Amino acid sequence: KAPKGFRYVLWALVAIRLICPFSIESALSLIPSAEPLPRDIIYTAHPEIHSGIPVVDDTVNPILESSMTPSELVSINPTQVWSFVFTQIWILGLVIMLAYALTSYLLLRRKVATAIPLRKNIKRCEFIDSPFVLGFFFPEIYLPAILEKKDWEYVIAHEEAHIQRRDHWWNPIGFGLLSIYWFNPVLWLAYILLCRDIEAACDEKVIRNMDKDALRAYSTALLKSSIHQRAITACPLAFGEVGIRERIQNVMNYKKPAFWIIVVAVVLSAAVAVCFMTSPKSDADVTETDVDVMETNADVNTGDVREESEDIGEIDGTATLT
Repeated sequence: KAPKGFRYVLWALVAIRLICPFSIESALSLIPSAEPLPRDIIYTAHPEIHSGIPVVDDTVNPILESSMTPSELVSINPTQVWSFVFTQIWILGLVIMLAYALTSYLLLRRKVATAIPLRKNIKRCEFIDSPFVLGFFFPEIYLPAILEKKDWEYVIAHEEAHIQRRDHWWNPIGFGLLSIYWFNPVLWLAYILLCRDIEAACDEKVIRNMDKDALRAYSTALLKSSIHQRAITACPLAFGEVGIRERIQNVMNYKKPAFWIIVVAVVLSAAVAVCFMTSPKSDADVTETDVDVMETNADVNTGDVREESEDIGEIDGTATLT
């Protein structure tokens, strides 16, 4: 029920967390561990992880201990060898992802090279089946020749909403992060959901002030745009229509969110930022704190002992005089 635009905020937090090489420590953080992989893991003789989840640590660390511990008869550290191998695999995957993006973009550019300008940044092309936005610095809207003129208004409004929200930046940034973290299946799911949320947010922006008849016409335009299967979604630098069925349901059931829902969404977004944008305090900080506490307690105990010794001395002196 919250405005779809708040999903942009949440996705922005995810992007910052993935990009930023550091984070602020906080006692409110819900991240299990500040450093799951120690920085010296490839140099240590006994590699282990600190995920913050006991079950994971208890399962993985014995395996690492038995398979990665250097042998006395071999001078090579197995951890360093596997680290090198996995690094090469990661680089290969990154190159494949970026090559795929570049190839898709060039092929799509070639396909729309003969597009006919209609007005401003809007063009019509006979070699595409669905409308989309293409371009990073100078985005252009491409309409298929088969699109009926009565649907132009709704389709163009939707694509212009993409441009206004800078979605032609968000999508390449999202794909760039996916290319870096291609080995993580969660990132693949996140990228798919990001594309769906971007489309839903643009739908909401366009239909905000529409009546029922306009909503039906808009839904019909969406449905027509999805009839023909095409490979536009294969290009990470272009925007096509995705999740049509769910989007049509959202359009037809759209209701303006109440003010209190917006307030709750703001509060929850702030809470998510505090809990997941920060890291838990490291063990070193905790240890230093414990040492300080122990030293303070030791000083207090020493003071108490001295006071008790002085009291005993006074009593002994009084007894001697007597």
